[in-house]
Amino acid sequence: MKFIIKLILSAVAVMVSAYLLPGVEVNGFFVAIVVAAVLALLNTIVKPILILLTIPITVLTLGIFLLVINAVIILLADMLIQGFSVYGFWWALLFSLILAIFNSLLGGLKTEN
Repeated sequence: MKFIIKLILSAVAVMVSAYLLPGVEVNGFFVAIVVAAVLALLNTIVKPILILLTIPITVLTLGIFLLVINAVIILLADMLIQGFSVYGFWWALLFSLILAIFNSLLGGLKTEN
């Protein structure tokens, strides 16, 4: 049940973020749920591999390169999902920042059981 609530809150964050950014399009709430699920899957599987492969540059940039990894994950989701479009790297970077902010704000609304 917690996963479904978290997924719905993430989908709301995707919709709000897409509404705020003209370079990101989401065709409906169902697509936003799919985007949230795919991002969760990519963050679980692909992101740790990318972090491991880019440890030297992440250390040199004091962790700022992790933002680039987040943008790459967003662009990967864009390639995988019909109805979700991100128009370039910088929009993906902004989308990931706004999505992280909304997810942390909405994360406070969840009930901890």
